[in-house]
Amino acid sequence: MQSFTRCSLPDRRFMEIEFKKIGLEDRKLIGAYLNRKTYRSCELVFPNIYLWSRKYPTDYAVVEDTLVFRGTLENGEPSITFPAGEIGQVPKAMDAMMEWFQSQQKEFHMHLVQQQEFALLEQWYPGRFQIAYDRDSADYVYETEKLTTLAGKKLHGKRNHINKFKENYPGWVYEPVGAGNVEECFQMALKWREEAECEQDEEKRAEMCVTLNALRLFEELGLKGGLLRAEPEGEVLAFTIGEPLNPDTFVVHIEKAFAGIQGAYPMINQQFVIHEAGIPVCEPGGGHRGGRAPEGKAVLPSSIFGGKRHGEL
Repeated sequence: MQSFTRCSLPDRRFMEIEFKKIGLEDRKLIGAYLNRKTYRSCELVFPNIYLWSRKYPTDYAVVEDTLVFRGTLENGEPSITFPAGEIGQVPKAMDAMMEWFQSQQKEFHMHLVQQQEFALLEQWYPGRFQIAYDRDSADYVYETEKLTTLAGKKLHGKRNHINKFKENYPGWVYEPVGAGNVEECFQMALKWREEAECEQDEEKRAEMCVTLNALRLFEELGLKGGLLRAEPEGEVLAFTIGEPLNPDTFVVHIEKAFAGIQGAYPMINQQFVIHEAGIPVCEPGGGHRGGRAPEGKAVLPSSIFGGKRHGEL
């Protein structure tokens, strides 16, 4: 689905802004623009955006040779991301999008804005934006060494759980996920869905849909994964899925383990980092502890925020 809007720009040019639904065929185009961003954000990677776009409708437009995503706030108002592209093009895209909001008679909103981008907004539009930090939406960034060694008092609990897992399953094995075993992860996820009663909870159901689709499209989305077995050829006890975010950061999208297997979660996390990451790890906010990478929202002065943007993980 596409929607077109014709906007007049400050330099008296006219531009048609075309918003498009995100499809698998857009991976290369979207990836090329997102690769120009050097900031760490778990949300701004193609698999995450694509997989969650059914639950939280998100579309995109190429504006002044930058990429802009459009989502919806909880109050139903549109909101966009900071344009991704060459820095010299971003102010032009910003001007075009402000004209777009005006043409729609909507207040201007942005989401998933990084600290470095706040500074640019203030430089280009001094005093024009109100900035609101959304701590609940912040990502967690971990140093690889801390996740692999689990050294120190703060992480002794995870170490104890991992030691218990190794004691209970002395023949355990780790495997990278690939064409030969991804179906086993899919079947494990179906069992996990039943145990967790996902059909009784809308958010759990949506998360499980994303998990199953990530496994179905594992190769097409260019994902990496790892799994744990109790013994060689044994059943899958846990798996995780992620991908490189940029040259120095790896993002973990999904982790699943059976609740009755003590230590399975910290064990798959540690082994996945050891074998697949090798760089700092970024995880979506919510339930873990670590260093936060702040994100926030920007808005022209008359607006009021009502909480998280739809689609934040």
